[in-house]
Amino acid sequence: MNEEKQSLNPVYYGEGSYTQLNNFISETTPSKIFVLVDSNTHVNCLSSFLQKLKTDVAIEVIEIEAGEENKNIETCSGVWNALSELDADRKSLMINLGGGVVTDLGGFVAATFKRGIRFINVPTTLLSMVDASVGGKTGVDLGNLKNQVGIIIQPEMVLIDSVYLKTLSPQEMRSGLAEILKHGLIADEKYWKKVSDLKSLDHSDLDKIIEESVNIKANIVKQDPYERSIRKKLNYGHTLGHAIESFCLTNPEKEKLLHGEAIAIGMILETYLSRELKSFPSEKFSEICDIITDIYGKVNFEPGEIEEIIELMRFDKKNERGNVNFVLLQDVGEAVIDVTVPNELINKAFTHYLKL
Repeated sequence: MNEEKQSLNPVYYGEGSYTQLNNFISETTPSKIFVLVDSNTHVNCLSSFLQKLKTDVAIEVIEIEAGEENKNIETCSGVWNALSELDADRKSLMINLGGGVVTDLGGFVAATFKRGIRFINVPTTLLSMVDASVGGKTGVDLGNLKNQVGIIIQPEMVLIDSVYLKTLSPQEMRSGLAEILKHGLIADEKYWKKVSDLKSLDHSDLDKIIEESVNIKANIVKQDPYERSIRKKLNYGHTLGHAIESFCLTNPEKEKLLHGEAIAIGMILETYLSRELKSFPSEKFSEICDIITDIYGKVNFEPGEIEEIIELMRFDKKNERGNVNFVLLQDVGEAVIDVTVPNELINKAFTHYLKL
């Protein structure tokens, strides 16, 4: 395959997106449609979604357990077996209806079943709408190590309907907001100022904010679909954030963090590193700390836990030749990729965070 030829497929919004979906099904005539859900979206989203489908093609529903801890190869095996038992073939279509776990895992399952069947993402969480479902990254975790096994392959389309957000808890909405804040910090100071001023926003602003956030990500991905260069900017906050998320996921004494909650901590820590290494403005760093801690609160880490988190960063996918590579900021909207950071400075970043 010529890697550079893989393009970003369309994202459709709102009620009109179902017309696009039904047209696609009519034109491609899949042999069967498989809707992948988790135990939450099965209850909260599936019925209303199926009512939007206008097709005579047979539809089967496959359910997985909800939660990051189920985003693993064992769950994939269960879905692969279900597809086989339900007579899926290479003309089958998979529709992933759910959050980031469903779209990541479902895309990977579809891309590898019978060497690849078509799939469509219908994200149902704010996090998956603005991040996980768009850009073609699929995959699963390896133990407590995030997204170690996967493939970059584009869905046929992504359908974004904010009506599904009504099923989310405030905590889940905050988790998605972290990726929106990240998009502002790496790409657009004007957008950052808008989305960080929560008091001036209401629900009617949400559709526009989601579309702007998707456009920021899509514009970066189109230039670098396989993360050779500038797509790495999207990993701001994630080098430490993923390690924190992994640590809390498997440590029985720590409360599990949602993805966005861990990334929020990662953004504070990595902006501290940006101030120290890339002269990021101190007054803007203080503002970022205030905004993020006001939304997400703080999590305490003991010295031994910090060492474990730093150790987990060795497995980050962005690493090369044994170096842990960070995305840092020179200013809001100006990201720098592939920065090596000494552990001593990472410890200082944690010390600063714990004193906030």
